[in-house]
Amino acid sequence: MLDCIIIGAGPAGSGAAYHLAKRGRSVLVLEREALPRYKACAGGISPQIATWYDFSFEPVISQRVDRIGFTWKLGDPVEAIIDTPEPMWMVKREVFDHYLVQQAQHQGAVIQDQTTVTGASFQGDHWQVKTATTTHIARYVIAADGCNSAMAKALGLHHRRPRTSLTLELPITLPPDQARYSHFEFGLIKNGYVWYFPKADRLTFNAATMVGGAAKDLQSPLFEYVRHFGFDPALGTLHPSQFSLWDGHHPLQGRQGLLVGDAAGLADPFSTEGVRPAMLSGLRAAETLDRALNGEPDRSPTALAAYTAALREDWNNDMVWASRIAGLFYRVTNFGYQIGVKRPSARARMGKILCGDLRYQDVSTRALKLLGSKLIPGSTPPKG
Repeated sequence: MLDCIIIGAGPAGSGAAYHLAKRGRSVLVLEREALPRYKACAGGISPQIATWYDFSFEPVISQRVDRIGFTWKLGDPVEAIIDTPEPMWMVKREVFDHYLVQQAQHQGAVIQDQTTVTGASFQGDHWQVKTATTTHIARYVIAADGCNSAMAKALGLHHRRPRTSLTLELPITLPPDQARYSHFEFGLIKNGYVWYFPKADRLTFNAATMVGGAAKDLQSPLFEYVRHFGFDPALGTLHPSQFSLWDGHHPLQGRQGLLVGDAAGLADPFSTEGVRPAMLSGLRAAETLDRALNGEPDRSPTALAAYTAALREDWNNDMVWASRIAGLFYRVTNFGYQIGVKRPSARARMGKILCGDLRYQDVSTRALKLLGSKLIPGSTPPKG
């Protein structure tokens, strides 16, 4: 009888495995893909994650970004300096995720890759998790199997509807001054954006819609964006992917099981940031299950409700404000660009939010008032 089985070895699952194993718990992680595995992702990560671990992430930081450029329909450019103690980290997810897996293994967690979960059932006081070759049993399960989580369904929990994005990886090494620069474009895609982030040996471009229905064509604006910077998109590799944005408070605990990461739908609805909340959820899940395994007070769903409460306090309450800002900004993007990006103070705050040095709730009152002035007849945006 294991203490916990974790389905999925992304940052949420391996993070939970690390913190549980470090506390002396028996942990098995089941991962469908062969490790290390590629993940289509911007790779921008807040340095805040370092405060949740006792090892250095320096070996897997591919680049640091301290400047962000913005355009509207590839014109009207502005730039912001990320004025934080530590710039935003850029990582290659196949390297970063595998590094986390290795840290969990060093603490005693067992990792089985190329292993697909074929079924899971609750048997009175424990879970049976089946693969093609065997059946594992554990007191608890953690669903870290992404935005189409089958384990979330087994736990009877809220299923988030994923959105689609398109990523292009270009094998390019930039000069040092350009490699510290990322860029956002807000006018090429209705209700969404296009961006690029640098790594040491590649540029990652991405296109997505954030509100409303999905765009019928992401590839054309993505390729136009790539050509704008003088690159040939034919030299890159396209990767369609899905992501699940935070869409409201929902229970994240079921019968002796928890949702983490994309399975919990924690990605920032304004920026799509997902790695930081995934790793935070892994930490909080481990803390909650460790207490439950100590018998505080039992193994009922009510005992695990502390996990949902902790995530609500740490992350979800701020995502309420991120969602409200995104709901306005991406519907009046031209106006939002003029009053929310071109204002030096506004774009400086955006960099601090991405690095975890500022919360949406700290800027929400003014941001919503500015954006709402476009939608409410007869109103005018505040000065300054």
